[in-house]
Formats: sequence, C-alpha cells, structure tokens
Amino acid sequence: MPTYLTQIAPQRSTQYGALAEHLAPIELALSPFAERTSASELVTLGGQRYLRVTSAAPLDELVRAHAGRLAATRAWFESRDEVGGEAGPWLRPLEINAVSAWPEELVSARRYKGKTNELFTRFLCNIVRHSSAYANTLWGELRVLDPLAGGGTTLFTALSLGADAYGVEKSLEDVQGTAAFFRQFCREADIDCDEREERMKGIGRRWRFTRGTQTLVAAAGDAADAAKLLNGMKRPHLIVTDLPYGVQHNGPLLELLASALPAWEAWLEPGGAVAFSWDATRFAREQMVAHVERCCGLRVRRGGPYDAMAHAVDRVIKKRDVVVIDQANGGTRTMV
Repeated sequence: MPTYLTQIAPQRSTQYGALAEHLAPIELALSPFAERTSASELVTLGGQRYLRVTSAAPLDELVRAHAGRLAATRAWFESRDEVGGEAGPWLRPLEINAVSAWPEELVSARRYKGKTNELFTRFLCNIVRHSSAYANTLWGELRVLDPLAGGGTTLFTALSLGADAYGVEKSLEDVQGTAAFFRQFCREADIDCDEREERMKGIGRRWRFTRGTQTLVAAAGDAADAAKLLNGMKRPHLIVTDLPYGVQHNGPLLELLASALPAWEAWLEPGGAVAFSWDATRFAREQMVAHVERCCGLRVRRGGPYDAMAHAVDRVIKKRDVVVIDQANGGTRTMV
C-alpha cells in the first residue's frame, strides 16, 4: 500500500510545536483523507517530525485539492523504502494547492493580548467544516460566524480560506480595532475593498467590507443577538469560536452558552456545525457536553478524534478542549 509523509507544520516555539504534533493526527482523521487511509503515526526523519500515512490507494488528487489548507501539516511526500536498489526512505515531493485567498500576513500580522494561536484557529475551521454537511463544499461558497470574535483571528482565518466571515464581539473598542486593522491592511496591500459602517437600531453597530464576492462583517453587540446584528446577511454554515478564558467560576460560562446556543442553532444553515474551545482546566468535558445537550437541540459528536482534542496551552491554561456539535441526522453522531 502507498505510504506518505506529511511534515508537521514548523512552529516558533516548543509549546506550539507540541500543539501541532497533537492536532495533526486528529485533523487528518477528520479530513477527506480519512476515508482513504488505513493508519497514521508520528515519526522523526532527519530531526524533523512527520506524520506517516498508509493509504489503500494513491492520494495524489486529494493532496492537491485539500492538503494546502490543513493547519497542522505542510509539505507532502510519497515515501519509498528503496529506489533502484538503494535503501531509503526516499521522499518524492507532491504538488499541493496552497493558494490563499488573501496574503498570509492578514492572519498573523495583528498581535493583541489573548489572541488565539493561528494554527489552532485554522484547525477549528477545518474540523467543523469536515464535520458538517458541507465537507465537500468549496470554502468560497461557505459562511463562517465567530459570535465571540475578540480581535478577529477567526474572521481573518476564514477569509484566507476563501469563506465569508461574520463576527460579533461585545466590546465596541475591539470591533473598531478589528475594522481599523483590516482597513489599514487593505490600504497597505493595495487591495480594493468597499466599506460600509451601519448602526443596528437598539442593538449595536457593524462594519461591512466587500471584496469581489467575499464579505467580512464585524458587529458590536451580544453573542446571543448575532442573527439580529447580522440582519440582511445569509445564514452561516459554520460557527467557530473560542470561549472566554480566565473565568474563575462556571456560572458566567454556563449562562453565556444557555442564552447563546439556542440562538446560534436557530440561525445556522441546515446541515451546519459548531465548534468551540474552552479552558477545561476548571470546567470538565463531561460537564460541558451535558450542558450543551441541555441548552439546545444540537448534539455533541463523540468517539475517536472527537474525544482526543484536549491539550495544554500554557502554565495558566493547563487544559484546553474542543466540542463539535451538529444537526446531522437530527441527533448524536458517534465515531469509533
């Protein structure tokens, strides 16, 4: 059977390197590659970490179509034990489609306190798409909502993938900062982008940017009012967010989800999915799953990679976890 190696995405620190290693097998298992692969394992060659993938059939077409947008891996190679009688492993590079809809600096350039790692944000976008009914839909046809948008990392990641991006953030200052950064970025990159500032009567303000067929909307207001704040926009296919950190007690987090989840569910496109991460240091996964299922009709995906996403972030957030919830089949989907 064909064997492939994909390089773990190089990172600027040991901490982020460990994160990439942890997420790579999970992302692969929840991607279009999973149906064609029989095994994967982390290996080291020449001091570089790779994910070795055994496939039942050649992956060339899949690699070209999907690999360039994966978060935790980079280059792909066909691996052979020997070539012309010379012992290997020998690696033959595979061409991948790594074209971004925007300059890469859009996601990485803005720095602010509490920013979620860009690799992790792209990982969330990928797994929620692959867990929805839109796994085979082009990013350019999708709409992504971050209802707790902070400084806009999810929005810029979704744009770079090719999707429309909607964001809601309670802090008007943060939303204004996101709009100002994006405006300046477009100006400096000589990108023609139309801008419109709008006041949403009684609930908040929003900034709408349009470039060709792609739209970015950043709205100031409450997460539970996302549908009202984004009135006139089409429903999102995917919802991706990182819940607030530094919450000392579970009460505020429970209240946020109890008010927001039903609203998100009501506005989500049929077949859509939601992925969110949270500080699981003080809030156990079992509690989160039970609370989600009490709050709305969406059901948590279970089993296999869905239960293996917990990882360390830093000395304060010793455990961050991820929940993926969807509407597929009208109930729980279990992966073994």
